[in-house]
Amino acid sequence: MKKFETSGYCPVRDVIAPLGDKWSILILTTLKVNGKLRFNEIQRTIGDVSQRMLTVTLRSMEADGIVRREIYAEVPPRVEYELTELGECLFPHLQALVDWAENNMNTIMENRSNYYKT
Repeated sequence: MKKFETSGYCPVRDVIAPLGDKWSILILTTLKVNGKLRFNEIQRTIGDVSQRMLTVTLRSMEADGIVRREIYAEVPPRVEYELTELGECLFPHLQALVDWAENNMNTIMENRSNYYKT
């Protein structure tokens, strides 16, 4: 049996898992579809993400080099976010996952409904 124990770096734990949270794919999709956006614009496009969660998620993706934050020296300060080259090359893989979700959503929702009936 192949084991997936932690012994150094693990691509699933260290790279993919942070992208699998509730908000990351939505944020990345929003930036891909809309291009460069300000914080409040991202929040409005997603709707139900809290300011704190959006901040934490954007900072994590910025630390990974997937999202770029640009601060403009204006009054009031303006901050914009966009995908980096690394984020752009990630997107086709995310799009495949989003496509799979769209194609299988009805079946999954039906399966969940049947599972919780019993």
